[in-house]
Amino acid sequence: MAKSMTKAQIVDHMAKKLEVTKKMSAQFLDEFVTLAYKEAKKDFVIPGLGKLTVSSRKKRKGRNPATGQEIVIPAKKVLKFRIAKAAKDAVLPSKK
Repeated sequence: MAKSMTKAQIVDHMAKKLEVTKKMSAQFLDEFVTLAYKEAKKDFVIPGLGKLTVSSRKKRKGRNPATGQEIVIPAKKVLKFRIAKAAKDAVLPSKK
């Protein structure tokens, strides 16, 4: 399986594609990520890619794998990324 792109590779690609400097491309990427972190609490949508959302998990029963003892896992908030249909269709072949 191929390795995923590094931040430097993404910055380089974007700089070439948009005909800007690598520094400007890196600043854009950093600002975009910062904005996503700030706005995730009220859902952050990246059109054509997906949505970053905060979701609540209820408390539940679990098991300590070392001892087998039953434990209660407390409720907590988790961050989820939901892939857009357009992204799924572009990456995964349809089953028709």
